[in-house]
Amino acid sequence: MQHPPANGAVVAIIPARGGSKGVPRKNALPVGGVPLVVRAVRAAQASVLVDRVLVSTDDAEIAALARAAGAEVVDRPAELSGDAAGSESALLHALTEIDPDGTAVRTVVFLQATSPFIPSDGIDEGVRLVDGGAYDCAFSAYETFGFLWRRDADAAAEAINHSAGVRPRRQEREPHYLETGAFYVLDAAGFRAAGHRFFGRIGIVEVSETSAVEIDDATQFAIAGALAPLVDRPARIEAEALVTDFDGVHTDDTATVDADGRESVRVSRSDGMGVGMLRRAGIPMLILSTEVNPVVRARAEKLRVPVLHGVVDKAAALTEWAAAGGIDLARTAYLGNDVNDLGAMRLVGWPIAVADAHPAVRAAARIVLDRRGGAGAVRELIDRILA
Repeated sequence: MQHPPANGAVVAIIPARGGSKGVPRKNALPVGGVPLVVRAVRAAQASVLVDRVLVSTDDAEIAALARAAGAEVVDRPAELSGDAAGSESALLHALTEIDPDGTAVRTVVFLQATSPFIPSDGIDEGVRLVDGGAYDCAFSAYETFGFLWRRDADAAAEAINHSAGVRPRRQEREPHYLETGAFYVLDAAGFRAAGHRFFGRIGIVEVSETSAVEIDDATQFAIAGALAPLVDRPARIEAEALVTDFDGVHTDDTATVDADGRESVRVSRSDGMGVGMLRRAGIPMLILSTEVNPVVRARAEKLRVPVLHGVVDKAAALTEWAAAGGIDLARTAYLGNDVNDLGAMRLVGWPIAVADAHPAVRAAARIVLDRRGGAGAVRELIDRILA
């Protein structure tokens, strides 16, 4: 983000109340390991042209998440936080709070946290269109050639954007644009006067259909979680420490048992090479396992990595380990595969899942790796940390 110019700042405002009926407390819930409100804050922060990022909320947890992500918080009054309260009322309230005389803000970027994949370059394009005077407001939309229908008074189908008796080819049709709901860019003075997000000359910022997911119910939330590892997929994982489960991560989650009851497991030599590279880079690593088995300690000793095993509460053990070592969990990656990893995954900035992880773990992960447990997943993660 840049410093605000003399003629007023570009301010991103994210309304994020605590209440929600379709998906309870959805603005605080993680998609791909990142809470929705934090995703919106990061999208605004990644914009070149946004100067300030504000979150308007009535909820203490959402406020804490927003501040931790680097946003300013505007306390949203109760009368503007109910189900009937419109987003415009929250925007106008926040705008009045930070700019009571209407001189400090020239452009408002309204972001909706319910859109998990907001394109930052699209925000910048919208700001350029409004700041340059081409439009008074602009919104994100994607091009569609879909045939739209509605039901008439008798519930019979009626064509809207085409003639029912004619089926032209795609190249012969006029495209339409479907509003994504992700972001709106507004001239601040015009918005104050109109009191609504659409006024004056309205522009379209064309974005990818991939960014058009909007979460209003549990099904859409699940779809967003499934898409997140594909849409996000950063080339480098910016972690300064790595914690892993053992079974199902360093192994394929199977064991061979001999006649005396001794277990043996298969591990990847590639993983061992990667751990050596991570160790030489000076990045702390820990193996955290619920199993009490000599094979876990033997492998950890071979890798020269600290191990905590027989751990019932992984989240508590992880918190204690990080505190003792002065490690920032927000800059830590945790690699897991099963439901007993979920508590620890929720604590870190980089929750990661192996390719064959339990569905709940995949849904909670910020990244799902290409490799399975015991088949080079640890090496894949380390390569991306060291990239």
